[in-house]
Order: sequence, then structure tokens, then C-alpha cells
Amino acid sequence: MKQNERQQAILDIITRYEVSTQGELTDLLKKEGYDATQATVSRDINELGLIKTNGSIKKFRYTLKKHDEQIIKMSKIFKESVVSFDTAMNLLVLHTFSGSANAATAMIDKLSIPQIVGTIAGDDTILVITRSVEDVQKVTKILKEYL
Repeated sequence: MKQNERQQAILDIITRYEVSTQGELTDLLKKEGYDATQATVSRDINELGLIKTNGSIKKFRYTLKKHDEQIIKMSKIFKESVVSFDTAMNLLVLHTFSGSANAATAMIDKLSIPQIVGTIAGDDTILVITRSVEDVQKVTKILKEYL
């Protein structure tokens, strides 16, 4: 089980259920086939930046910050749109299905990755300009986590 798969499962669970404790989240993960300890879940909660807000059924529930919710929605579009990655020096080129490059680029921009100087979107191609050759590798790794 990969960390990003477990974290995506956590995001799915907190969207479907009002989860108010780490223990409850751990139990729900186990029901979905993810073997995680409460300590692991605690680290995931911190990494995902989950916060507790007022619940409608329970007193508190885990939720995402609004910015993170937008990225989650955008990441689904990104995942469904991107076909391939290619690099040339400090440039990263992503190919997408026709008509979806702008939507996929919106997520990249929303992430505010410091190594990215800028992005340009066409119909089916995204150009990501980074500061250096080393940065293009870092950015590629970050973006591939969303696939």
C-alpha cells in the first residue's frame, strides 16, 4: 500500500462520513482494506492539512481547507486529462486529451510550486517552465503524484 493511495482513501472517507477521531478514521480505513496504525493516520492527517470543523451529526469532523478541496477536484481532472510527460532541459511538457490542457494547467498553477516560473496551456499541451534542470525533475515527481 502506497502512502498516496492511503491518503486518497482518507480524503474519500472524510468526504463520505463525518469522522471525528483518528481511531474512527483508522477503523474506516481498515474496513476499506488499508492496514494503518493510529500513528500513521495521525501523520497522514498532518500531511494532508486536515482540520476539525463543526459537524452536522457529530460535534466535530475532519475536513479539508477550502483551498485543498479545490485542488482535490482539480486533481481529478488532471488525472483524467494527462496522457504523457516529457522534459527538455528546464522545460516540462505534458500532453493531454484534446481540450483539457487549460483545466489541467489550472491545478498546476493552484499548487504554487516554487520551482515553477510559469505555465502555458494550449489545446492539448502544457508547457511548464522551471528554474533549472534539477527543478524540472522535482516538479515532474510532484505532478506524477497526482496521477
